[in-house]
Amino acid sequence: MSFEYLIGGRYLRAKQKETFISLITFLSIAGVTVGVMALIVVIAVMAGFESDLKQRILGVESHIVVMRHGGSFSGYQKITKQIDEMDGVKSATPFIYSQVMLRSSTGVAGAVVRGIDPDSAGDVIKILKKSALQRLKQMDRQETSKTLTPGIILGKELAGNLGVVEGDTVYLISTRGMLSPIGYLPSMKRFEVAGIFVSGMYEYDGSLAYIDLKDAQKMLHMKDTVTGIEVRVHDIYDAGNIENKIVSKLGFPFWARDWMQMNHNLFSALKLEKTVMFIILALIILVAAFNIASTLIMMVMGKTKDIAILKAMGAMDSSIRKIFIFKGMIIGAVGTTLGVCLGFALCKLLEKYKFIHLPGDVYYISTLPVRLEAMDVITIASAAMIICFFATLYPAIKASKLNPIEAIRYG
Repeated sequence: MSFEYLIGGRYLRAKQKETFISLITFLSIAGVTVGVMALIVVIAVMAGFESDLKQRILGVESHIVVMRHGGSFSGYQKITKQIDEMDGVKSATPFIYSQVMLRSSTGVAGAVVRGIDPDSAGDVIKILKKSALQRLKQMDRQETSKTLTPGIILGKELAGNLGVVEGDTVYLISTRGMLSPIGYLPSMKRFEVAGIFVSGMYEYDGSLAYIDLKDAQKMLHMKDTVTGIEVRVHDIYDAGNIENKIVSKLGFPFWARDWMQMNHNLFSALKLEKTVMFIILALIILVAAFNIASTLIMMVMGKTKDIAILKAMGAMDSSIRKIFIFKGMIIGAVGTTLGVCLGFALCKLLEKYKFIHLPGDVYYISTLPVRLEAMDVITIASAAMIICFFATLYPAIKASKLNPIEAIRYG
């Protein structure tokens, strides 16, 4: 061990008369520990919120939506097959999108109806249960024989607003009607509730309804056309590249958007909020860094004679700087290590026992989601150590510039 580290280590163990400096050292370590722990817990909770939100959104929405300029298009069976065979694509399914009114015996509500193919929609839209899709398919087959009404799958909140459960009847009313001798009449058709889905997000549960693609085409007078094609990929973070390949293969007038573009504002806001929280909580570590600087400055004042003797014996200015930087970095490293350990432990406790509950009428989740990512921990620990390093520079430079002759004379 070089003498700089040996002396720096000895300075960490304060003597009886230097108890006050030792107390400040302890408070500095505690400040770094609390700052790092708070940063890790808050960033982990925010990452958990983002991950949970992303999972819920992608349970309802597809990874890529392919549409055509000018509206609906025909020949979708061939296009869907082409997309399905592309590298990176897991599944593709056609859909129809329209705004409608739903009426039951107890209520009326506006909704967004999506016509889907029961055979392939389950591979793209994960919130739809196979049993509900199977019932939707069976009801459609029976509709052709005029024995039963077609099926519809409603969101939980939408079903609650209408006051219906599985097996009840609702009427779907669309403005895409037809001209008659008495004027323009809206389309209206009776559907039986084949299932109720729960996404966990009110925006979807309170407005979405799914019917068979063929029923949607008849209801909306779209013949053999669709609004677009939904695509699910193997790697969600490669959706942008796959989107470009799809557009290149299909050519104009087709265009596509991936899930990041469709939810750009939401995820940008979450990222900004995460960055702001990181900056705000980093100020706790900055306050602790001021304590480290204060400790070292007081130590330089108390060790004036020692520094003078070391310099008189031939110690270089760089060696003196190393002594005090080493001590400051040890304080920072101990505080950072303790903070990481405590933050990790608290995250694990939150994840396992879920002892913090959130009001269900305000948030879409009941407990705090936690997602501890290695890169976040490395970033926080690195930021803490960098702040602590800069806090040691002024005292270390001040000590290295000390005149040994004056220090011995007046020390």
